Amino acid sequence: MHTGSGEPDGTGGAPVPGDQGLDGRTPILMADGRTRPLHSLRPGDRVYGTRLEGRYRRYVITEVVRHREVFSTAFLVALEDGTRLTLGGDQRMLSDRGWKHVTGAEQGARRRPHLTTGNSLMGVGHFAAHPERDRDYRKGYLCGMVRGDGTIGHYPQGRPGRPYAVVHLFRLALADLEALQRSRRYLDGFGVHTREFTFSEATGRRRRMDAIRAHSGAAVGQVEVLIKWPALVLREEWRKGFLAGIFDAEGSCSRGILRISNSDQQILRMTEGCLRHFGFRSVREEPRTPANLPVSVIRLDGGLRERMRFFHSIDPAITRKMSIAGMAMKGDAPLKIASVVPLGLKAILYTAVTGTGDVIADGVVAGASPQRP
Repeated sequence: MHTGSGEPDGTGGAPVPGDQGLDGRTPILMADGRTRPLHSLRPGDRVYGTRLEGRYRRYVITEVVRHREVFSTAFLVALEDGTRLTLGGDQRMLSDRGWKHVTGAEQGARRRPHLTTGNSLMGVGHFAAHPERDRDYRKGYLCGMVRGDGTIGHYPQGRPGRPYAVVHLFRLALADLEALQRSRRYLDGFGVHTREFTFSEATGRRRRMDAIRAHSGAAVGQVEVLIKWPALVLREEWRKGFLAGIFDAEGSCSRGILRISNSDQQILRMTEGCLRHFGFRSVREEPRTPANLPVSVIRLDGGLRERMRFFHSIDPAITRKMSIAGMAMKGDAPLKIASVVPLGLKAILYTAVTGTGDVIADGVVAGASPQRP
């Protein structure tokens, strides 16, 4: 269990007594779609919270107003999906029956709504761990990105009476700078130095596109080596990197549907194989397209829970594709409470105040400020 570092918190003070708060290592859903441990939050950070709009509670982006350490009696809340949360007894959690404290009583001074094994928490459940961005991950990412959206080749030039020459070209043009900059950074780490330039200016219908390129035979040859299909057993991190790269290059996520499109059968088979390897279910669709453009679409099944697992376990670069802002929260995840157990000790936990009064803590909705009677 995290016991605190003794460093100043977001309010500049030492831990204060209280029975709210969560373990500082609890992953919090940030506005960019990724997660950070609760203890690392600071005022001004943008996170996801929720807001009741009409009949539905929806995910919205909010801001951390205050963040502090608290010295609390600790409880372990276990959910049926395997989620484990260490919390203070006064911490509020959103259940299928409204807001409830972790502990309470049916009568007497401690009588208040509290969690029982008859309740389920609201959210998508346990967040997947982010990948290790090691050498294999970076090579997989470049393979997916360059094969999905890059131009690479060696082109003979010349005509009768003039010297024969070969023009070497690698070019990657994207509208999303996050993916372009990640690709350039990874290439640079493998010794491939590129130049950035404006590929096309913005118009009324199209966003500006920037690009990177290399022209030397050695550089283009090195890119070709990096994006070769692995000959041996695929490593875990390579698979994650490949899925991140092909999603950044050819993927979309709109209206709650995640898709990856391509016309290359080898890319499609690799994508499906990597998804299966990590337990994702997908369906291949064959949209009606002109005969000379046989584009297929791989659609991820499983709803928001699986999309979040996809985003966190592979970590694509383009944050706009990971947005869940405005999406309705549904109670279809297996988040029934298995047990609420006192740990028999006090620990340094963390609490935050946000504009919406909540945060998404390891996939469930936790109150971000104590509710006063």
